[in-house]
Amino acid sequence: MRADQCEVFFMPSGRRGTVAPGTSVLDAARTLGVDLDSVCGGRGICGRCQIEVGARPGLDADPSRLSEPSSTELSYEGRRQLHASARLGCAAAILRDVVIDVPETSQVHRQVVRKDAGRLEVEVDPIIALRYVEVAPPSLTEGTGALQRLQAALSQQWGLWDLCFDHCVLVALQRLGEQVVGVSVAIRAGQDVVALWPGLRDHVYAVAFDVGSTTVAGHLCDMFTGQVLSSAGRMNPQIAFGEDLMSRVSYVMMNPGGEQKLTSTIRETVTSMTVELCGHAGIEADDVLELCIVGNPIMHHLLLGLDPRPLGTAPFALATTASVTVKASDLGLGVHPGARVYLPPCIAGHVGADAAAMVLAEGPHRGDALTLLVDVGTNAEIVLGHRDRLLAASSPTGPAFEGAQISNGQRAAPGAIERVRIDRDTLEPRIRVIGAARWSDQPGFERSVQRTGITGICGSGIIEAIAELFLAGVIATDGTIRAVDCPRVSAHGRTYAYRLWDEPLIEVTQADVRAIQLAKAALQAGCRLLMDEFGVDSVDQIRLTGAFGSHIDPVYAMVLGLIPDCDPANVQSVGNSAGRGSLMALLSVAARADVEATSAGIEKIETAVEPKFQEHFVAAMGFPHSTLPYPALARVIALPQPSTEAGSNRRTDRGRRRTQQPRPSTAGHSGSF
Repeated sequence: MRADQCEVFFMPSGRRGTVAPGTSVLDAARTLGVDLDSVCGGRGICGRCQIEVGARPGLDADPSRLSEPSSTELSYEGRRQLHASARLGCAAAILRDVVIDVPETSQVHRQVVRKDAGRLEVEVDPIIALRYVEVAPPSLTEGTGALQRLQAALSQQWGLWDLCFDHCVLVALQRLGEQVVGVSVAIRAGQDVVALWPGLRDHVYAVAFDVGSTTVAGHLCDMFTGQVLSSAGRMNPQIAFGEDLMSRVSYVMMNPGGEQKLTSTIRETVTSMTVELCGHAGIEADDVLELCIVGNPIMHHLLLGLDPRPLGTAPFALATTASVTVKASDLGLGVHPGARVYLPPCIAGHVGADAAAMVLAEGPHRGDALTLLVDVGTNAEIVLGHRDRLLAASSPTGPAFEGAQISNGQRAAPGAIERVRIDRDTLEPRIRVIGAARWSDQPGFERSVQRTGITGICGSGIIEAIAELFLAGVIATDGTIRAVDCPRVSAHGRTYAYRLWDEPLIEVTQADVRAIQLAKAALQAGCRLLMDEFGVDSVDQIRLTGAFGSHIDPVYAMVLGLIPDCDPANVQSVGNSAGRGSLMALLSVAARADVEATSAGIEKIETAVEPKFQEHFVAAMGFPHSTLPYPALARVIALPQPSTEAGSNRRTDRGRRRTQQPRPSTAGHSGSF
């Protein structure tokens, strides 16, 4: 090494190189490609480039390896506190060989793990960069415009050329007047200047949305730290036009201009939720510069103002399968006029950007395990695969899992029965209610439900109730409620019902069981089609996602046969994966590249035209399945022997396991629908 050169080691990146003595740490980092943040461009006012002198074998942590603190540091009054042992990388000059420790808070691309918005792990790689510049004042001799002087400042001070300026930037620049010299600009994707403010600004805010057919979830975050500042969720008001997606498409088909009503409804919801999220965080909606929105294809098209009717009939043609970036102002979303909306790609006709985001969050393409992802909702989206191959399908399960089409059914809200247990001997029930912390057989239950009351049963409650009744022998493997010797089972004409609660009267009827059978059979059939295409009889792991899927007990999901047999230890409810994927794409350019590349390689299986779908559907009507055994589940829970109402002992059969080998049910899907 030359005597007039200093060797510098940057940690934790491990990058090393030589620089001339007197080179600032910030300039050395830029030369060596080290991730060291700076918004002010080395003026010592943002405090983002803080570093410390480190050590390694042969090099001690001697502060004198850097220059003495200058007036910039001694009089520092920047946005971030300058800690006692820290130096400003823009002000500290390298004098001798040195080790520089760059803390995570000074890195642009930092690893973020968040729990408040669910399990989220992503390296922050924001699409927006902030740059502070000092703009030359106007001159009588030169006569250049304010925008041209801003362009010159960006090129001279940051080396940025060929930038495109939004109209709102020109308006903001003129409003500032000539007395303002220092401004902060927001540059998107390295080329579009989308916002401008006077003085130093070092935060940009963004919102990730998951727009489902039933619920809408949103998360507001700081794009540079990845911190989720507020979260909110509400029902999708489009439910007023139809419980499920196809009923909304039918509404559009039957009502001229209906698509405009649905579009305005969802846009108003996104706008009002953004205002709500910003209010909780103490910022203005005008501070939001980026949105990422995922949803199924029909929600995707309606949000963009596209006609959803082609998605109602084969071949279910999408307007686009690629990712979309539009100005938020074009959608009337009420955020900063320069803000952009990014929508990840849709996979196919009924497998949308929400499924793509689910894959991004759960990462089956990053592992070897054969993974089944199931987003349980009114339109279930299913993905199967590993790093070598991914398949996707959608299955029209309908709204039964959301509590619709169920007697006494309701959405998951305070007062709804969400958990059920039934004694195998007495057939007496125990329940838990949303908003109350106690089970019904625990002291203080009546007091704990005084505020909410007991108002009905939601999706997870009806799943557990039917599963428990099946395990207790009240419901046969063909789904028939049996005339067992129990005062809680009573005749309803030619069928029977089980009285789950007395006041108010909440029953599980034969129609309720059939509604769940139809929904779960459609879901199971979709899974089986993907497994057929993959050439497998089993999977390594299953992930249940979505607003409803995250509340299902995985064991009960298998007891009813919503999903294929799998080791229960490898079946998990993982929360709102689509929402997490939306957050990842919001915070990371690399995540956007990942979801776009991965989505392009996913193979779509269209359940609507697959001949075997109906065969799988009929076989899946039984509990857990009419023809397939569930050996992995049977190892952890005692499953009843295959039975029908006609072949049962009505007085004594309580569903206890018997010694004979299981045999397929001969009843198939018989019973009233």
